[in-house]
Amino acid sequence: MAKGDLGRRVAVAGVGIPLGVAILFVGGWVLTGTLIVLAVIGTLEVYGLALERGWRPFRVLGVIVAVLLMVLATYLGSFQSWAPWALGLLMVLALGGLAGAVFRRGPGGDPLLAVGTTLLGVAYAALPLAFAVFLRDLPGMGQDGPGWAGAYLVMFPLVVTWLGDTCAYFTGKHLGKRKLLPSVSPKKTVAGGVGGLVGATMGAVAFAALFLGGSAPATLPLLGAALLGLIIGAVAQVGDLAESVLKREAGVKDSGNILPGHGGVLDRFDAIYFTLPLTYAALPFLLQ
Repeated sequence: MAKGDLGRRVAVAGVGIPLGVAILFVGGWVLTGTLIVLAVIGTLEVYGLALERGWRPFRVLGVIVAVLLMVLATYLGSFQSWAPWALGLLMVLALGGLAGAVFRRGPGGDPLLAVGTTLLGVAYAALPLAFAVFLRDLPGMGQDGPGWAGAYLVMFPLVVTWLGDTCAYFTGKHLGKRKLLPSVSPKKTVAGGVGGLVGATMGAVAFAALFLGGSAPATLPLLGAALLGLIIGAVAQVGDLAESVLKREAGVKDSGNILPGHGGVLDRFDAIYFTLPLTYAALPFLLQ
């Protein structure tokens, strides 16, 4: 990474982190509005990668479904109530895309690729973000109004994921020799992968000790935090590599340029798409 890129990353983080913390503290429709923006931009970035290959997803239909998924997550308030609606919207997206392929493009319009990439954009870059809402309002452990109890539950996977990513970068830069998966991401190394696991595990323990222990409404034992941190660190690297393989197929360096020094929304949230649902599934079994 060039020094200029590092400086821009630090500047964006200096603004983005306090703003993100404030949004998580407030929660509610403020959080939902933020998630809608991220979901729409991320979905369009996936569609942009598809267009680089000459594939034409149904962008308007995909964006509408992405927005509805975020709105319903807050309106319905729980994963159990939202899941049937989410499944229904994905079915509408698939069948609506097929109908569009029939009446607007025909077999020469690459219907398989068009419908497949339309679904991927929403399922990959929008749907997982809804779990930020469900984590913040986790029944009996989160908080549905402004406050820190629910905010900490969402911050946990975000902080652990990004700490693991940071440790992986610096470990790989200074100690990395053996490549991890050069055909997918030439710069990632085995040493960086190990550093990412260690950083995520230590970050999870530190976060649990500072914010999810003692008098917190929901406490996370340190052993459970370490185990979850290790799993998050591993899954986050899969998410990072998944986006890398999409970009390599499209022949681009970044998914977008909306975040100076960071690239696009996919570049910044690629691992989060994997670790948010994972954390939502795991935390109820670990919190006390």
